[in-house]
Amino acid sequence: MHLVYPAVLSALLFCTGLYGVLARRNAILVLMSVELMLNAVNLNLVAFDVWLSKAAVETLHSGQALTLFTIAIAAAEIGIGLAIVLAVHRDRGTSDIDRLRAAAEGPDDDPDDSDAPGHDSGAAATARGAAQADEKAEATA
Repeated sequence: MHLVYPAVLSALLFCTGLYGVLARRNAILVLMSVELMLNAVNLNLVAFDVWLSKAAVETLHSGQALTLFTIAIAAAEIGIGLAIVLAVHRDRGTSDIDRLRAAAEGPDDDPDDSDAPGHDSGAAATARGAAQADEKAEATA
């Protein structure tokens, strides 16, 4: 078997996972994309281990051992990650990363508001209201 086939498949899986991490807003989908990237790495480890084991008669299969370790770490990561996402969803009511970031910053943390502490200017309040309306429209679409 050629090494090219699993390497190309692994690269496609990794790029798909990278796109999912960069483009998705839902935290659960981001975690799934990270798992896809880890599986691409595991595929590469096993493919290179099989390819290198043909050269050496007695080999340790270190790529396969490292893959098992990576699977165990990934299982722990997804368990803790889902627990955190569920706790945040119960607390805030959403798992959308952009909304969580906006809620964490708070309304008083905007550097553009220089009128009075704790009070939004009219333009800033209008812009924030329009942004929230756009987010609601995207969520329902």
